[in-house]
Amino acid sequence: MSDPLGSVFGALADPTRRGVVEVLLRDGSTSVPDLAAGLPISRQAVAKHLAQLEQAGLLERVPGAGREVRYTLRGEALAPAGAWLRDAERSWDRRLGRLKRAVES
Repeated sequence: MSDPLGSVFGALADPTRRGVVEVLLRDGSTSVPDLAAGLPISRQAVAKHLAQLEQAGLLERVPGAGREVRYTLRGEALAPAGAWLRDAERSWDRRLGRLKRAVES
């Protein structure tokens, strides 16, 4: 059974991968050498993190100059996770509101 939301949350569970997503949100695109220059890990480790993000549907490869491969966030890739979090937050807020009213009565 496929669980795209689980794949996204699984990929984002790692702080290095969240950092990669933050770089992409800030810069728009990046490459393995660019990321490796800013991280205390090897190019091979960066490539593995990018592969996990790509497998979760968060990234896509785009051609760069020459043989360079660049990575960008897929449009709306984070939308399902964001919607799930907003729904969970609203549900939690409703429960806390009911608890507050019950305690105050």
